[in-house]
Amino acid sequence: MAMSDPLGDMLARIRNGQAAKQTTVTCPASRLRKNVLEVLQREGYIRGYSWAEHGKGISEFTIELKYAEGQPVIKQIDRISKPGRRVYTGIKHLQKFYGGLGISILSTPQGVMSDSEARAANVGGEILCRVF
Repeated sequence: MAMSDPLGDMLARIRNGQAAKQTTVTCPASRLRKNVLEVLQREGYIRGYSWAEHGKGISEFTIELKYAEGQPVIKQIDRISKPGRRVYTGIKHLQKFYGGLGISILSTPQGVMSDSEARAANVGGEILCRVF
C-alpha cells in the first residue's frame, strides 16, 4: 500500500522513538528522507544514519537518535508542508523558529537545506518541517 506522506511518517517514527527512549529507529529509504537526515545530522539533532538494502528494491535507513543528559535532543519536530497543503516562502518572509534556537528545513532549487543555509544562499522554497 502506498504511503501518502513518507516524510511525515519518518518524522513520526523519530518522535515516537525518542518518546520511547530508543537508541535507533528504522524507516524506508528515499532520496528526500536522506536529504532531510543529512540536514538533521549536520545541525546536530541526530547522531547519524545508515542505509541498508534488504532485497531487490527494498532499502531502509537506521537512524541513531541523540540524547543529552538522558533527554532527547529533539524537543519538537513538526511537519509544516503536507501533501494536501504545500507551504512555500521567499527568503525575505522566512521567520526564525524559537528565536533562532530551532531550525526550519526547506526544499529549495539548490537542494534540501536548513533555514540558515537558505539565508546564506539567498534562496527560498518549500518549508518541509521545523525542529527544536
